[in-house]
Amino acid sequence: MSNPVTEAFFFGKALAEVLTEKAEDTLTNTLSEFGKFDAETRERLRQFAEEVRLRAEIAKQQSENSSTNTTITVEVDSSVDLQELLDELRAEIARLKAELNKYRQK
Repeated sequence: MSNPVTEAFFFGKALAEVLTEKAEDTLTNTLSEFGKFDAETRERLRQFAEEVRLRAEIAKQQSENSSTNTTITVEVDSSVDLQELLDELRAEIARLKAELNKYRQK
């Protein structure tokens, strides 16, 4: 006959092993998904910055073609903070609006 205490011990040990394995699998999958999400987010931000840079280039070329003296320079660096980039673009827009108002008042 089996001793109930021994059976309980082995049952508890098996339960702990299974729970540990499941927890490891869950943590591994969660970290993997987070890594994918982070990589995808960085790629989307890089693509966004590239699109902004291209549009700025197009606007610059159109501006040069219409013989306007306004120059727009956008430098894209993958390590640039998106909020910082947006703040810089807003400041540039404000500066251009001020220049445009000066031009209109002449």
